Amino acid sequence: MKPILEIQTISKKFSINKQQEPYLSLREHLKKIFKSKEKHEDFWALKDVSFDVYPGESIGIIGKNGAGKSTLLKILSKITPPTSGKIISRGRIASLLEVGTGFHPELTGRENIYLNGSILGLRRAEITKHFDAIIDFSGVEQFIDTPLKRYSSGMQLRLAFAVAAHLEPEVLIIDEVLAVGDAEFQKKCLGKMGEVSKSGRTVLFVSHDLEAVTKLCTKSVVLHKGRMEFFDISLKATEFYHNLSKTSDTNGSFYNQEDQIFFEKITIPNRTINTGDDLEIDIEILQKHLQKNAVLNVNITDHMGNLIAHMINYDDNHQTIQSKTIKATINEINLPIGIYNLSFWAGLDSFTPIEHLPNILSFEIKSVGHYIKRNSNVPPNARMILKSKWE
Repeated sequence: MKPILEIQTISKKFSINKQQEPYLSLREHLKKIFKSKEKHEDFWALKDVSFDVYPGESIGIIGKNGAGKSTLLKILSKITPPTSGKIISRGRIASLLEVGTGFHPELTGRENIYLNGSILGLRRAEITKHFDAIIDFSGVEQFIDTPLKRYSSGMQLRLAFAVAAHLEPEVLIIDEVLAVGDAEFQKKCLGKMGEVSKSGRTVLFVSHDLEAVTKLCTKSVVLHKGRMEFFDISLKATEFYHNLSKTSDTNGSFYNQEDQIFFEKITIPNRTINTGDDLEIDIEILQKHLQKNAVLNVNITDHMGNLIAHMINYDDNHQTIQSKTIKATINEINLPIGIYNLSFWAGLDSFTPIEHLPNILSFEIKSVGHYIKRNSNVPPNARMILKSKWE
């Protein structure tokens, strides 16, 4: 089977003007005309990126801000050409890169649906066939004959996503724009993207939500400073991504090397335990966060990214953090045999995050032994609040 997309050594170069000239008088401006050429610096947003995408695959594209993710999607969407390399496409591509992209603000929602369909190469009859489903999904039926300029950004996003997903392109490209929508709409979009992938069409998805990427995407590309550093199944890709800026040793320690951090080091003394054992986690926090009334949360997910359980230090009597080192203990952990990932979250309160570190460490349940509890029949995908102790 041939790939639906072949990305062959794609590179994209931008020129940056290095001369700082905030204000120029007429004399300076005239002198500048006769000066030598302005100084420019070449900046490679992408450099020699190559990978193949096959029909029905869902591919995540992850990386830090400035890694080249959006540039790659714009090249794939034929919005901007590559400096070198080429892309072979064997299907129709629909893109959702920015709110309102491809829409005309003076046209109504109805007119924009037909406009977008025409851009994708569809006949009017084909667009009409999916029109009701688009309106139903977007939830903007009441305003469908209102000019788009009167829509909120959320309404524009709903309509744009509904059009892109329902007009049956062979390749659907989604950038981080889903962050604009509310939680319910994001969940709805992710479900629709899953349906698109299962129907045999291809999805390329850029997101900083690594849990969503792991659940939705079969494989993921890791971009770093314009280069493709890794391309494999999503769980391995997210692990590799974390290791770009953070290092983890074989003893189950995590060292955070970024500037804006809460957690400085996290260690699991014993990563292999049995059902019924206690799991100890040693947490070191940055000195500047001492005395703060922080909420700490630890999530446990399985190898598929499903949330299994969580523990939290928050209660009516939680105290300020006065020690740089905190020991969190999950008492008598009641999980079946398997490997589990740990994510850590810190906030000033339950709604104001300081830092989120998804899937940075793992532990293994080797044996259930003779440990039996009343709730041992809880299915492995159930959400549980674990009995824990914080010191």
